[in-house]
Amino acid sequence: MAWIKLMSYEESAGRLRELYDRVKGPDNNVDNVMKAHSLRPHTMEGHSALYKTVMHHTGNVLPVWLLETIAVYTSLTNACDYSVKHHFAGLSRLLKDQARADRVYKALAADRPEAEFAGKELAFLLYAKKLTRQVGVMEKADVDALRAAGADDGEILEVNQVIAYFNYSNRLLNGLGVTTDGDILGLSPPNTGKLEDWEHR
Repeated sequence: MAWIKLMSYEESAGRLRELYDRVKGPDNNVDNVMKAHSLRPHTMEGHSALYKTVMHHTGNVLPVWLLETIAVYTSLTNACDYSVKHHFAGLSRLLKDQARADRVYKALAADRPEAEFAGKELAFLLYAKKLTRQVGVMEKADVDALRAAGADDGEILEVNQVIAYFNYSNRLLNGLGVTTDGDILGLSPPNTGKLEDWEHR
């Protein structure tokens, strides 16, 4: 499951158990991405708060399926199998159209987002690719291109945060060898304005 020790739900106690209870899914299942923090529970608290606000908060205006698409593309760019599997499952669930989900995945995996996306959505994906692969050469023109495609500054911030979060989590996962073994793919917390509303469903 990982190259370092991951504490199971049954082994957990104290603050770790409290956090596991917050993020668990059915049958006390805790995703390995959260278990990766189990030796330093305070880091799980920060991670879970960031994930909730970036992906599943009512303060966001972009549709969650689009945020999941950006998550999948960023994770494909980083070759993070864990995040690709989890977030493609979530994207498929949200789209409720497996044929469309499969077309989206095929386009993203081939590094050809233009095969399925246009306009603002495509601009977001191109921004995700550059920010992930070429962070040192980002420039104002990259943001100007998003505005020209119809994005407002709040939407740009939302997309930037999704990309930044997945670059962090992809490195956490790949750097510690975390796998999806034992995880339930595609579950997520509900979209609410409450950080404590985190239980995976």
